[in-house]
Amino acid sequence: MEVLRVQSVAAQSKDASIPAMFVRSETEQPGITTVRGVELEVPIIDLNGTDEVKVLSEIVEASKEWGMFQVVNHEIPSEVIAKLQAVGKEFFELPQEEKEVYGKIEGSDSLEGYGTKLQKEVNGKKGWVDHLFHIIWPTSSINYRFWPKNPASYREVNEEYGKYLRSVADKLFKSMSIGLGLEENELKEAAGGDDMIHLLKINYYPPCPCPDLVLGVPPHTDMSFVTILVPNEVQGLQAFRDGHWYDVKYVPNALVIHIGDQMEILSNGKYKAVLHRTTVNKEETRMSWPVFIEPQGDHEVGPHSKLVNQDNPPKYKTKKYKDYAYCKLNKIPQ
Repeated sequence: MEVLRVQSVAAQSKDASIPAMFVRSETEQPGITTVRGVELEVPIIDLNGTDEVKVLSEIVEASKEWGMFQVVNHEIPSEVIAKLQAVGKEFFELPQEEKEVYGKIEGSDSLEGYGTKLQKEVNGKKGWVDHLFHIIWPTSSINYRFWPKNPASYREVNEEYGKYLRSVADKLFKSMSIGLGLEENELKEAAGGDDMIHLLKINYYPPCPCPDLVLGVPPHTDMSFVTILVPNEVQGLQAFRDGHWYDVKYVPNALVIHIGDQMEILSNGKYKAVLHRTTVNKEETRMSWPVFIEPQGDHEVGPHSKLVNQDNPPKYKTKKYKDYAYCKLNKIPQ
């Protein structure tokens, strides 16, 4: 069992010192590497806009040029999102021993469970974050052993959110499919259809006395096809653009959409996975709720057959998702 939890470290780090394992090198410290005074205004797309052609072209453009965007009027009721946030926060405020009941299983390949370490750490540096992972869809892939029983409404709230989320994901996949010149359902089918895994992660970034020296999560692209993320109001998401790191503007009631590695591969590079990282706050707890929409482990992902030909050869290898994920998490070249 991992003994070090960032929440516990934070509770003991009330003065201005933190363990050296969290302090990033100068090339990574957000205090040095963030462009100050500028918020990156990534595209904001009204998913319920009356001009469907315009909405589609905005999604396609943002997926190609930015690899991320924010959607409003997504038809997930604000009270459903508020409940999701409330039960997640409640879980992380439980006594430590109650959270450890849901701890990751030692030696398992699965990401599911409560934990701190996610991937191989470069130079032994740790992120200032604890997390909980569990699958919320499809039903056949869910392991309720990792769903908190306290608060009592946790399961009901997450199932309701998942139901709304799937319709947002469907809309995104259809638009992106048409944007590649495919039929509206072809991209989703190639990605695994209704068997695609919806993996929820709750990130919990406690206050940090030295926020300019640490990162919540270091720079990365998501492994998923698409990530749909709910943030709380505490600033922390940063994106890499034109060689610099910028804060991404927080938009109330918006969902943040990231294009992930599998979508970049499937589109043969037309859509770009976004390089991003997270910072933390001195006074306030930041939380976020990404759902990674990804293939089943044995599903093979490579450039879509209709997007490659003699003039446009495949730019990526075709491989099983579980093999891709293993290499990525262990920092092994693909």
